[in-house]
Amino acid sequence: MNQPRSPHKWPIILTVMTGSIMATLDMSIVNVAIPNMRGSLGASVEEMTWVSTGYILSAVIIMPIIALMSSRFGRKRFYMFSVCLFTAASMLCGIAWDLTSMVVFRILQGIGGGTLVPVAQAILRETLPLEERGKAMGIYGFGVVLGPAIGPTLGGWLTDNYSWPSIFYINVPIGIVSMLMLMRFIEDPPYIVRDKGKVDLCGLLLMTVGLGALQIMLEKGQQKDWFNSNFITCLAVIACAGLAFFVWRELSADRPAVNLRILKNRNFALATFLGGVLGLCLFGSLFIMPLFMQNLLGYPAYDSGLVMLPRAAFMALSMPIAGRLYFRLGPKLMTAMGMTANILSFYQFSNLSLHVGYWDLFFPQCLQGLGFGFIFVSVSAAALSGITKEEMTAATGLYNVVRQVFGSIGIALSSTLLTRGESCSRGVLIDHITSFGDRTMETLNLISSFLLSQGVDSAGAGEGSLKVIEELVMRQAGMLSFNGVFFIIAVLFLLCLPLVGFLEDDRIPPRPDRRPRD
Repeated sequence: MNQPRSPHKWPIILTVMTGSIMATLDMSIVNVAIPNMRGSLGASVEEMTWVSTGYILSAVIIMPIIALMSSRFGRKRFYMFSVCLFTAASMLCGIAWDLTSMVVFRILQGIGGGTLVPVAQAILRETLPLEERGKAMGIYGFGVVLGPAIGPTLGGWLTDNYSWPSIFYINVPIGIVSMLMLMRFIEDPPYIVRDKGKVDLCGLLLMTVGLGALQIMLEKGQQKDWFNSNFITCLAVIACAGLAFFVWRELSADRPAVNLRILKNRNFALATFLGGVLGLCLFGSLFIMPLFMQNLLGYPAYDSGLVMLPRAAFMALSMPIAGRLYFRLGPKLMTAMGMTANILSFYQFSNLSLHVGYWDLFFPQCLQGLGFGFIFVSVSAAALSGITKEEMTAATGLYNVVRQVFGSIGIALSSTLLTRGESCSRGVLIDHITSFGDRTMETLNLISSFLLSQGVDSAGAGEGSLKVIEELVMRQAGMLSFNGVFFIIAVLFLLCLPLVGFLEDDRIPPRPDRRPRD
């Protein structure tokens, strides 16, 4: 049976998508402005990482308890509060006077932004009829995935042409418009029952400690050399203990703060896991691609953002298409097609060299954009297909927090694999370079001859030629390291491919008397 259509379908969609794009954009837009912010805030590179960590940490912690807050205060009221908090915190971030104030304001911004995406997903599912659930997830994915993808490009442009506070001020007029539209078009659904009973404070505390320790561990692990650091080891123990006791508490409590029993739905659990893998690969690759282009290919920050636009553009194009195709193809085929596209594209990336041109990066990124778009839409739709209306807000919160945590894991793993892979590759390359090798001697003589022709004395030419060789080795080691990470992402998609066959296909056929309207 079809659910009734909302008379304000498109204004509602525009309202929630505005909030989603703002929230996801702010996860990545800050990164390119950090060098400029350091001078204004008087902070070191390591200290500045808390500007991003604070936002993501607070967003991750708020996501699982959105259902609890919605039932306690009303979803519309809580959503309005979140938009107001996000908008006000954005203004405060722009006028931050030191690092401490910036981190505090970013935490507040994350609390507001962490609510916007899951609630938007739930509202879209309610607004569009069941036979258009693929379209709903296509629209939802457009905002959630596109925001982080275009963040570095937009952030670089705003920082270069204006100043770093502009990346926060841009949210203020958009937030005000979003608030006015929210007041006009969004209403609480009748199935959300206001509940002001006792809150599971113990569960909330365990969740906050566990997720907080895990997120900080992932953000700081590479800087602290992971488990060689007592700080990271303590965080790992706290995270494992906190999350283990949290799961036990929520499964045994009569009134849990977070409804983990939803995971008994096999399709939701499997699709949520696949969505997590998607987040891991997407955020991991988004993290290392600018490093590859800037550190090895010598692209400026803004140009590297432009080179990455094809992936964002094809994601934006593929999601509405995937939404329309969902009913015809189903989640299994669409997810398999998306994973196959990503396997091929990341395998192509694993064979890149230091001599790649723009088109060598263009076509694999287009394929990745299509693949990510198809996976995101089909997995999101499949995850929520068997969820009741009463559990929808809780399910969207849980789905999004898993995707975000996996994304943080992807960034941490990519960073670690790059660093350690470069050291291993350098060791292997050096083993093949000896002063007695004919090719080594020939290269050294060529470099020395060139330096001598530039007026360098013989001692300087000999020393300079060795430095050039070292630089060549480091660049090749870096290239091999990037190739290795890209190959691992391709293998990860390949390993997940068989799981797609276990997704349930419960598409709702359209009514025979009419076609689904756009």
